[in-house]
Formats: sequence, structure tokens, C-alpha cells
Amino acid sequence: MSPTMIGITVFVLSCFIGYHVIWGVTPALHTPLMAVTNAISAIVVVGAILVAGHESGHEGSRLVHIFGFLAVALASINIFGGFVVTNRILAMFKPKKGNN
Repeated sequence: MSPTMIGITVFVLSCFIGYHVIWGVTPALHTPLMAVTNAISAIVVVGAILVAGHESGHEGSRLVHIFGFLAVALASINIFGGFVVTNRILAMFKPKKGNN
């Protein structure tokens, strides 16, 4: 089996398994799950920076740099959005001021 087919197979299986794992999470575990998702996105950013900055003489290296840049941008949006959502959820549990 070619490396491309192996990569596609792993990607499809990971999407399928990830969807079912995330769908089964109870709302009480949402905040810890968001923290883990932010950590995974941070790892994606580091990998994407390495890919985007990799210098190679291959013909498709411009496309690789574009995909690396897009991966950095999208993972960064995911990280910052995750922190915003997590802060909003945690704010719901704080006591209201003047509500004694």
C-alpha cells in the first residue's frame, strides 16, 4: 500500500473515531476537553510552523508553504476561540455581584 493511501486511511479513521468520541462527551466534561483541544492545537501550530518554514527544492514546496501557513492560521483561531469559549463557560459559574 502506498504511503498516500495509508495517510488517507489513517485520516478517515481518525475523523470517524474522533467524531464519535467527542459526540459522547457529557456537558460536565466540556471545559477539560476544551483545554486538551487547545493543547493539541498548540502542537499543530508548532508542526505547521516547521512545515511552513521548511526549505526544500521540490517543485510543490510553494503549495506546502501555503498549507503550512493555513494550518498555523486555522489552529491559532481554534486556540483563541477555545480560550474565549472556556472563559465564557467558567464565567457562568462565578457568583453574580450584588446578588446576595
